[in-house]
Amino acid sequence: MEGVAPDAIPYAQLMRDQEPVILKDVARDWPLVQHGLKSPDAAMDYIARFYQGRPIVEYRCAPGEGGRYFYTDAVDGFNFERGRVPLDEFFTHIREAMAKRTGASAYVGSTDLGIFFPGLRDENDLVLNDAMFDSHAPLVSIWMGNHTIASAHYDMSHNLACCMVGKRTFTLFPPDQVANLYPGPLEPTPGGQVVSMVDFREPDLDRYPRFRQAMAAGQVAELEPGDVLFYPALWWHNVEGFGDFTAMINYWWNTSPSFVDTPQNTLLHAMLSLRDRPDPEKQAWKALFDYYIFGPSDRPAEHLPEAAQGNLAPMDEVRARRLRAMLLNKLNR
Repeated sequence: MEGVAPDAIPYAQLMRDQEPVILKDVARDWPLVQHGLKSPDAAMDYIARFYQGRPIVEYRCAPGEGGRYFYTDAVDGFNFERGRVPLDEFFTHIREAMAKRTGASAYVGSTDLGIFFPGLRDENDLVLNDAMFDSHAPLVSIWMGNHTIASAHYDMSHNLACCMVGKRTFTLFPPDQVANLYPGPLEPTPGGQVVSMVDFREPDLDRYPRFRQAMAAGQVAELEPGDVLFYPALWWHNVEGFGDFTAMINYWWNTSPSFVDTPQNTLLHAMLSLRDRPDPEKQAWKALFDYYIFGPSDRPAEHLPEAAQGNLAPMDEVRARRLRAMLLNKLNR
């Protein structure tokens, strides 16, 4: 999407269409972008001005891994190390890799700007002039590193990914491609989310043949400094950063009420209660879920008197608290 003014991002259209969109150059004038265009050192020095001293979580992997933070070959551990370090130590690792050209990789994942770099957002911020942000304030984080690859995964929030320093390539897939992406273990995971087992650099199509279908349905977004990418919640995305130093600021938000539980818990409970039942029973439960959960939310209660609706009535904070207590009681029996 070309020619979008920073104060005229069409948030309502983005949320209505629910498709990935690149907003070209929307953040081009941000100071962090401008420092990054000068040099990696200028960008790091600028970020360091806002650092308040709290250790950050650094991930490092050996040169032979090519910057892909993943499992070991046996999927019995990870191919990287993780530790808490001060910012200057992390930047030293970046500068050493830049000077020696060893191919060593280092990155800092989602790190809250307000907590770790107070004031940085004041100078580098999207104009959030849509009413949905009044009640659904985003979590704003920074990501930093050199050449890194985050294997395809999904998040449960909508995202505005702002490419600040270096370049980034996002390969995106709609949620219905999950089976074609061959998800890995539910836990442990490299970064907190389930990831695709496919190495996008050299896909093993003998082992993962359905990946061809995923790529046919996928979209590739190549971001330059100052570009902003919107993509909806639950879209899978493989992210590769290019440059001696890269930085991205992202905005995560969800429009669900705060009292709504995470569906990930529901998925785990369904594994416990539904997955291994006979197929005819599973099909019957699917019909019930379609009626009570995935169909119109008001349909199950529309024919009942208000006093008789109980948990079928529209969910609010009080009903959510009662329902959670009832579930905990049943699970603990």
